[in-house]
Amino acid sequence: MSDCVFQRYRQHVLAIVQELLPNVPEETLARVELTPTRDPAHGDMATNAALLLAKVARRKPSDIAADLVAALQKVDGVASVAAAGPGFVNITLKPDVMRRVLPAVLRAGEAYGASQAGKGLRVNVEYVSANPTGPMHVGHCRGAVVGDALANLMAKAGFAVTKEFYINDAGAQVKALAWAAYWRYLQALGTKMTQDDFSALAPGGLQYQGEYLIPVGMELAAEYGNKLTETDADGAPLPAPEATWLETVRGFAVAHMLTAIKEDLAALGVHHDVFTSEAEVLRRGVTDAAISKLEQQGLLYEGVLEPPKGKLPEDWEEREQLLFRSTQFGDDVDRPLRKSDGTNTYFANDIGYHADKVARGAQMMIDVWGADHGGYVKRMKAAVKAITGDTVPLEVVLCQIVHILRDGQPVKMSKRAGTFVTLRDLIDEVGRDAVRFTMLTRKSDAQMEFDLDLVVAQQRDNPVFYVQYAHARCRSVLRAAAEAAVYGDTDDAALASASLESLTSDAEMALIRRLAEWPRMVEAAALAREPHRVAFYLADVAGDFHALWNRGRDDASLRFLQPDAVEATRARLALVAATAVVIRSGLAIMGVEPVEEMR
Repeated sequence: MSDCVFQRYRQHVLAIVQELLPNVPEETLARVELTPTRDPAHGDMATNAALLLAKVARRKPSDIAADLVAALQKVDGVASVAAAGPGFVNITLKPDVMRRVLPAVLRAGEAYGASQAGKGLRVNVEYVSANPTGPMHVGHCRGAVVGDALANLMAKAGFAVTKEFYINDAGAQVKALAWAAYWRYLQALGTKMTQDDFSALAPGGLQYQGEYLIPVGMELAAEYGNKLTETDADGAPLPAPEATWLETVRGFAVAHMLTAIKEDLAALGVHHDVFTSEAEVLRRGVTDAAISKLEQQGLLYEGVLEPPKGKLPEDWEEREQLLFRSTQFGDDVDRPLRKSDGTNTYFANDIGYHADKVARGAQMMIDVWGADHGGYVKRMKAAVKAITGDTVPLEVVLCQIVHILRDGQPVKMSKRAGTFVTLRDLIDEVGRDAVRFTMLTRKSDAQMEFDLDLVVAQQRDNPVFYVQYAHARCRSVLRAAAEAAVYGDTDDAALASASLESLTSDAEMALIRRLAEWPRMVEAAALAREPHRVAFYLADVAGDFHALWNRGRDDASLRFLQPDAVEATRARLALVAATAVVIRSGLAIMGVEPVEEMR
């Protein structure tokens, strides 16, 4: 971890605990925390050690707290210690200890906050994984941003992260895409057929009717001419038998859609390390091997499932089928692996895909899914436990739906997409940074209203503006200091050596305390898989900085630039520069560019 004052003093707490109670189990010690106090009047940090140890030691928490207070008062850098509440211990550090955070930030730069908590564990983070059947839409956007920020956050916390996109290119939806692309191909060639007549031929009807497939049809026509059709008496194109064109058109359409998806993701600032094809996993026999492994373990059987509770689905049938004993691994019911036509269920293919990720070296898997897949979590975790012997954990992060609003009303649907608001529409409307930051202002499993008017408003209620404005203000102060040419070198390396004793005001110390929390926050957010905490933290940093800026308006002694007080100015410049570094460090995790100046 970066030089973290919380980590250093937690080690002091642990050393004292082990001296007072030598036989405390490791799992109990691991739960000892040192966290920022909610009210600075109660100190800089608090520990829950006495509460945790009471049961193990068979002593009152207040008695253990008293022992901790006595011992902590002797630790270097501690100004005061006090017991509080049912067994918490509050610690106040000497101001110079907190001030030393600033040179640590300036010397580390944006690497400040990095941790080795992950210990290099190889983590596969799979996110977006949209069916390649159309443009990216707003429903994909939140998962894309959450997954990308989570991957960035875990990398900063010391995990070896692989960002992965799973291409669902082997199911019925992709076949439906091929039929829709084939229709646009026939149109491009001048067919006399009506759309209704063609739709009657397509399995399940013409499911994808958005205008985005028109260019695909035109490119197919340019590439193949009439080779994939039959003709009527007048030579006009008619559909050929499916077997003669399906594979060609399906591959062509998927490739086109995947290119469009990658372009949309790039516009959002999302870049995956690996794109894995479901069809390729099946072709390599990975799924068959995984199913065979489950069979060898005695985890498959032929059986009949109970009918679903509630209203019976029209397609449900009471029949014997191949079932996986997922209830042995925490699921509610056993799950089918074969459809009535003998093909794999989606679940069976997903088992093969996760087995493939493990075979490629994943030591942990994190899937970011839409909340509508919540019912799928238990069965997938059960399968992963079975195929890995419970050695490779699977975690699932669920993302709730996003409602796009303008003037308080839902935004109309996109004509180009046919049925939804596209991701590119949203980016074009408000910009990539506003989209990414806003998507992280709520916990992923909470529903969100994305207010187009608010995210472009330059006001405090807009967290995107509020944080960007704080960074722009920092940079403007540093530019003004450099242009004044009376304060010496004002780059980060030079300011790291500034004398900081003049930083004594409550507002200055509040901001320093906030910056000191960053390494701890990175680690805690990564371990909790909650990248939205970064957005909340940056809003707090911005709030502390803006408060200090406003104090300077009323109190000349707190102004950042004071030509008649060069050393005090350099101290404040160190604080300003460190604030900018931490904001940039946080924005980098979020995938948001820092703003140098506001227009």
